[in-house]
Amino acid sequence: MAVERNPVPAADPDRVAARLKAQAQRVYAEAALPGEADPYSRVETGTCYYRGLRSFAHIDQGRRDVRSFELSWQVSGVAEGTARAAQERTRRRLERDGWKLTSEDISDRGFRFEHPGTGDKVDVDWYEPTGTYVMSTYAPCGELPDGFDAYHWPAADWAPRKQRTGTGVASE
Repeated sequence: MAVERNPVPAADPDRVAARLKAQAQRVYAEAALPGEADPYSRVETGTCYYRGLRSFAHIDQGRRDVRSFELSWQVSGVAEGTARAAQERTRRRLERDGWKLTSEDISDRGFRFEHPGTGDKVDVDWYEPTGTYVMSTYAPCGELPDGFDAYHWPAADWAPRKQRTGTGVASE
């Protein structure tokens, strides 16, 4: 009987968090939205499930040693024209950087891109009733190192930063 290889790559949670934060910061800076983003954002881990034949023995049971990662922020009260312009800047940059469009209209008005090398995803949405602009970054499931504790993970904390210059808004 052949030994089943772990189909999930190893993940360094701190490196994943740094990658998601950098991508989120870039999207936040290029959005240049009025108002401030929710300052209490964190990189959260999500449930991943068994694959292959093992999934039959663990139906709807998440793995403890494998997690996905997500970081989201939002700004409320964004006018439609402002949101559309911000989305277009992000869309053009992601396309230019080789990301692939995987979904459109995932919200009232939004889209999702995926990076072909890492499997990371970026969602940018705008919800008309509240004028809420939401950006989320995701990293696919990865096997956690022994002893990882998501509840006491200092690298999870993230607050978007704006740096005002004489000509507009720039990232730090």
